[in-house]
Amino acid sequence: MKVFRVVLTIVLFYVFMVSIHAQVRSAVNPGSVPATTAPAAANLFAVIDSGAFSDDKTGIARVIAAMNGVDQKVEPLRKEISNMQNQLNALQADVQKKQATDPQGAARAADQAKSLELQIKRKTEDGQTQFQRELTAALDPLQADITNALNAFAQSRGILMIIDSNRVPVIYVHATIDVTKDFIAEYNRTHPVAGAPAAAPVKP
Repeated sequence: MKVFRVVLTIVLFYVFMVSIHAQVRSAVNPGSVPATTAPAAANLFAVIDSGAFSDDKTGIARVIAAMNGVDQKVEPLRKEISNMQNQLNALQADVQKKQATDPQGAARAADQAKSLELQIKRKTEDGQTQFQRELTAALDPLQADITNALNAFAQSRGILMIIDSNRVPVIYVHATIDVTKDFIAEYNRTHPVAGAPAAAPVKP
């Protein structure tokens, strides 16, 4: 399961570079709007770690639920491949056991092992294709929704750009501009998993 989840962070979460167009126009042409509407300098840029979205304990609940749903869909195939691997291990052990006492039996077992190994390879490839297809179908709508929510999050805080540290190497980030936890908390509150009640706003 962990191997599959690595695919998520590599393939499906892109760099979040959020430009708030109204604020950018204000910065380029300050005479067009009152100076009081310009965002504070400390809030112009922020950093987020999209890799944290899929964390089992502290991530985005809807992302975790979607990934768990995909895991359940591919679990039967995963178990089938695991059972086939156990059979292959037994055949290989049988080959070793019979080499000295039953060369013909060892040869038959070796042929069976070779055939089974090929089946495992094909099923594994099919499983990876199925997993990617299911994961894309489950997460593409969420990705768009999260991007929209991140845009709104940035606009409400006067942020002109958010850099995803999961995709862009960042040498140093001060805690005051890391919005990962705040965004996840707000998204979970405003976008609960279907059937789950929305969490109450945090009191100041």
